Amino acid sequence: MKLYDLELSGNCYKVRLLAALAQIPLDIVPVDFLGGAHKRPPLTDLNPWGELPILVDGDRVLRDSQAILVYLAGRYGGASWWPTEPALQAEIVQWLSTAANEIQHGPGAARLVDKFGYTIDKPDALRRAGRILGLLDAHLATHDWLAVSRPTIADCAVYPYVALASEGGIDLSPYAHIGRWVARIKSLPGYLPMPGT
Repeated sequence: MKLYDLELSGNCYKVRLLAALAQIPLDIVPVDFLGGAHKRPPLTDLNPWGELPILVDGDRVLRDSQAILVYLAGRYGGASWWPTEPALQAEIVQWLSTAANEIQHGPGAARLVDKFGYTIDKPDALRRAGRILGLLDAHLATHDWLAVSRPTIADCAVYPYVALASEGGIDLSPYAHIGRWVARIKSLPGYLPMPGT
């Protein structure tokens, strides 16, 4: 099973993190992102969107980190990472959506500006980050994990761009509950860091 990967991408890291925690073997294929390899064949043959990560498992090709998390957890990770009960799945999917929206367009976007020089509205990204980090911190005040009272793909999806918030000029010190959640994730058996975390 191959993961076409960019080491500094939080979206790629989500997949690597789950694989490490759930002991799912992956063949990591580094992609020359700066050289634009993701924007031309053979990678655009796998993902016409021209984005990473891309997972290839036999004849199955998947794009989008949230979809890949669901697939890997459901097929290889077991019910602890992706439960079979629809209500519990829905609880997790709420956080996958948060990762792809509020987190991506808040802390994730601020990091793109500061670390990679993207021309994105940084004040808007910081405003969004403040809102979602406040909501996340309030949730974590009464929960150790984001969903179903244990680590799941919800935590894998949300963690990267929150943990990397300082690379977008965001101070996490006011968010004590987020800080404790980050520490809990880092203490999980098999935890895999990435540069910046």
